[in-house]
Amino acid sequence: MKIDNYVPKNQRREVSDKRIRNLKIMSKVAIFTSSLMYIAYIPEIMQNFSGNPVSPIQPFVATINATLWTLYGWFKTYKDWPLIISNVPGVIFGLITLVTVFIH
Repeated sequence: MKIDNYVPKNQRREVSDKRIRNLKIMSKVAIFTSSLMYIAYIPEIMQNFSGNPVSPIQPFVATINATLWTLYGWFKTYKDWPLIISNVPGVIFGLITLVTVFIH
């Protein structure tokens, strides 16, 4: 299994403009939907502040997951910006939700 996106120059294949365009569109849609998923924590944050804290397990695991994917995208040979951008809201909103569980 290849774990990075680096390909030596002599092994690179030509990629069509159509494929590049489709991947760019797909990455933008994925960033949008991933951000919506993490923004959905706002009602849980509001519940925490209203004195009805949610379980900390799901935001804790989501925060770890988003952090790992963000780091993975960051440390690849070529930064995977769609992966990074789509998971940063998970780190932020997951942490906020997790913190508000305990300080409501």
